[in-house]
Amino acid sequence: MRAAGTRRSGARLPSRIGRRAVAVAAAAGLLGGALTACGSDGASSRKTEIRLTYATGDETGNAIIKAVTEAYNARSKTTSVRLDPLPAGTDYATAVKTMDATGNWPAIIDMRDTATYIAAKKLAPLPAQVTSLLSDDVYGKAADGNVYTTPMNAMNGESGINIVYDKDYFAQNGLKVPATYAEFIALLQAIKDKGQTPLATAAGEIWPSDQLWKPLAAPVFAEWSDKGGFWNAVTEGKASIEDLREPLERLKHITDTYVLKGWQSTADAQTTTLLVNHKAVMATSSAGIGRLTDIKKVDPEFNAGLFVIPDDEGNLDVLKYSVNGDLAMGWAISAQAQKNKVQYDAAVDFLTYWYSVEAGNLMEKTGGLAPNIKRAGEITRNTSTPGAQDYFDLLKNPKLVWYDNDIESTKFSAFNTFFRQTRIEMQDGQITVDQAVAKAQAEFDKSVKQG
Repeated sequence: MRAAGTRRSGARLPSRIGRRAVAVAAAAGLLGGALTACGSDGASSRKTEIRLTYATGDETGNAIIKAVTEAYNARSKTTSVRLDPLPAGTDYATAVKTMDATGNWPAIIDMRDTATYIAAKKLAPLPAQVTSLLSDDVYGKAADGNVYTTPMNAMNGESGINIVYDKDYFAQNGLKVPATYAEFIALLQAIKDKGQTPLATAAGEIWPSDQLWKPLAAPVFAEWSDKGGFWNAVTEGKASIEDLREPLERLKHITDTYVLKGWQSTADAQTTTLLVNHKAVMATSSAGIGRLTDIKKVDPEFNAGLFVIPDDEGNLDVLKYSVNGDLAMGWAISAQAQKNKVQYDAAVDFLTYWYSVEAGNLMEKTGGLAPNIKRAGEITRNTSTPGAQDYFDLLKNPKLVWYDNDIESTKFSAFNTFFRQTRIEMQDGQITVDQAVAKAQAEFDKSVKQG
């Protein structure tokens, strides 16, 4: 099997027999899932090749996967991991459905819509060899008692969905990080009064629209944290989309009044450039410390800061990532790979390396946060990126409130895409808040409640 992006070269085969011999040999390699290479002594060494599929979009995340994979391939005598990057957001979900329909699953996958694929028996249980390396609270067992996904990075939840800002501008204009939602609105207005655009945000890929929406909706979601989660309550008829009217109205007001024009076609990664080029004083982010690293790469002198939009009481309501459910994400091994013991063992070996101290140090050097492994105390944390200390301080902030919003329905992910698009239409003035509430409720009842 050829690695992606390479070409075979050499003399033309002299006959049809020669071509057929090579074809048979190539087919054997494909069926065996192995690579063959000649050593300096002429002997052949065989490596099992496995495919790793992941969603792109975050430059730092892409760089981390590439760096760890290259390090693993260099040290492993048995396995070669081939990266298979796919588009992020809804395009990624579509690509996974296509892989499933064609029976072309990779050995390791950056899993989305997890509950759906567990129910369809498309994922393999992860062994204790992998899970025992992690802190106990960052993974969980599914209803059948098995663990199917483990986190790719630090399991802190949606603290990545926050605001990055120009610290120098704040200092020069006597501005400070807001302590309440009212102060956040006052901050936006103060920047606008100075003739600057307060906020850049993105919706070009649909999913980045969550970055401004979720902090605004978080206080409502947090109210249902100990009652089974907001969306489960909507399914049971105990709550409704109407309960989200206030955050929807706030979203509409901020978009109309303070957001940089062109947000509808802006990609998530573009907000970094907009901030560094002073097109806006603040920008939404989905990547937390990864976004700060991206800013540093674009402009090492840019003095970036980071904060989470507070609620009316000053709490920082942040969703803790689900370790199960349809919104759970992380590394998974496909059931297709499980059918081939060599492929499965190779995938387990790679994940074992991913959760090692060596890989953790490499992730930190590359600009990310290493997963919460049991040996985390041995990892050297990278605090050199401007704004990184803000991120670590956030995780220790006494006002930080973790909440749960696990979703039991396997139909929710399709509704979530619909709801994002509905919010964008509302923000764009195509429909009113009333129409957005009614439209979203009707779709939820049809696709989730009724299955």
